[in-house]
Formats: sequence, C-alpha cells, structure tokens
Amino acid sequence: MECFAKTLTSAWVGCLLAVAALVAGCAKGPPMGEVTGTVTVNGTPANTGSVSFFPVDGKAGTAGAVIEAGKYTAQVPVGKVKVQIRVSKVVGKKKLYDTPNSPVQSIMQEVLPPKYNDQTEIELDVQRGKNQKDFDLKTP
Repeated sequence: MECFAKTLTSAWVGCLLAVAALVAGCAKGPPMGEVTGTVTVNGTPANTGSVSFFPVDGKAGTAGAVIEAGKYTAQVPVGKVKVQIRVSKVVGKKKLYDTPNSPVQSIMQEVLPPKYNDQTEIELDVQRGKNQKDFDLKTP
C-alpha cells in the first residue's frame, strides 16, 4: 500500500509539473495590445459589423472583433496592421427551404466602400497595452 501511495504522489507531482509547463508555454507568444474604439458611419454609430487586423509584415497572427452598438475591443499583436471594417445592412429576406413553413434568413449587403475593407487604406501601429482608435467612416 505504501508503494502505491508513493507512486500516486509521484504521478500527481508529475501531472502538476506538466500543467505548470503547459501554462508557462501558453503565456509565451507575440506581444499584444488591446485596441478599443468606436465605429461611426456618416456620424452614426455602426449598429453591427466587424473590425479585422492583418499584420503588414505577414509574420504575426490576425485578429478581429465584433462591432456592437458602435463599439469594439480586440486583442491584437503589436506592430503595424492593416484594418478592414465591415458594416452590413439587411436588404431582404429569403426562405431557407422550399416549404410553406420554412424559416427565413436575412439577406445582407455591405454598406462601406472597398477602401475600408477589401481594398483597405487604413493602417494602425499597435503598441503594448491599451490603444484607442475610433473610425469615422464616410459613404458616398
């Protein structure tokens, strides 16, 4: 029984060391900054949408956040990033199935010009810690 107790104790110690090593390994990675702000379109807060961050050098990971009531918060790798912003509106509805009781799905359309998303011209230099960046976007 004593041998079993020593083996069990050794197993627990080994397990704790493995967990500690895993946690320490997870703490490593690229330095991050928190980017928060607001997104307005023609002076009005964007109801919903998304903000995406892509590293200019292509070496760090990408990041993103949902826009809710005009506000967003994202954890972004430190460095220069290109920013893509998408804001959609409902332009119709369609049935999911060709049945009388089919659920419907909203048909969405992008409201922002490509210079804010697919052909973005927006860059940001993300620093460690908190970064505040508001976007006041204009549509034609």
